[in-house]
Formats: sequence, C-alpha cells, structure tokens
Amino acid sequence: QVQLVESGGGLVQPGGSLRLSCAASGFTFSSYAMKWYRQAPGKERELVATITSNGVAINYPASVKGRFTGSRDNTKSTVYLQMNSLKPEDTAVYYCNSAIWGRQYWGQGTQVTVSS
Repeated sequence: QVQLVESGGGLVQPGGSLRLSCAASGFTFSSYAMKWYRQAPGKERELVATITSNGVAINYPASVKGRFTGSRDNTKSTVYLQMNSLKPEDTAVYYCNSAIWGRQYWGQGTQVTVSS
C-alpha cells in the first residue's frame, strides 16, 4: 500500500535551517508529482511546494519563496524540503502529499518549531 513517511522536523532557532525528508513506497514514485504542505495551529493547511515527477519545484508561496527548496531523488523514492532562514511563523506540522490513482495520500506529518 501507499506509504509516505516524513522525518527531519524539530526545534530550531530563528535563522536556522532544517531539511525534511519524505520516504515513499507502494507506488511508482518517479511517475508522480509530490507536494509539501504545512499546517500551523488554528490555520488552514497551506501548500508549500510542488515537486514535479522530473524534479522541478514550483508553487512556492510568497511566504517561503527564496528560503525553501523542494527536491527529490527518484532513485531513493524520497522527496525533500530544504528550509533556510527559518522564522517563528514557519512553525507548523509539515506533511508530504501525492495524488495517486485519483486519491490523496498524506504522511503523518513532522513538527517544525522555530523558537529562540
């Protein structure tokens, strides 16, 4: 079955960096676009990045553009989100997602907390 497993979250100081990973299994990873979303307490889930099947990252919102970079390694069935210059407002649970066979699949999420 399809599985998406995020890792790499944690507590970081403002201005710091983290790299999130999402390991995928159960489908032909290289054929599908992957997305990163985040959800802060009391807020709606927000699309952070889309990484096309061939590795082009698009759809960064203004709030993260220039600071976040999505990428993927199709040989490892893993998608990444490099987050630099982190701000307290980046605090959220980060999820990876893909639409496969007409259905949305989500990972369990990884918590990112930006605080001094």
